[in-house]
Amino acid sequence: MTLKPLGDRVVLKFIEAEETSKGGIILAAAAQEKPQIAEVVAVGPGGIVDGKDVIMEVEEGDRVILSKYSGTEVKIGNDEFVIARQNDILATIEE
Repeated sequence: MTLKPLGDRVVLKFIEAEETSKGGIILAAAAQEKPQIAEVVAVGPGGIVDGKDVIMEVEEGDRVILSKYSGTEVKIGNDEFVIARQNDILATIEE
């Protein structure tokens, strides 16, 4: 099964958060923050959204930083994804 986002939406898969602190302390799952770095899995077509012309600026494979608590979480099989609007993406990570 594949996810095909509509309009200006993007399907993201979070990159796992660190399980240890900078000091080497192992963090319990409840103490870990929700990750904000994700990989773009699929990109919607853009076009006219809410009366405005939207050009998609991200593409599949990009690593991005997402606003905290944005998007809708979806679980398909064993994989968890987030579907968010492009304007919820704060930046792309270039290496």
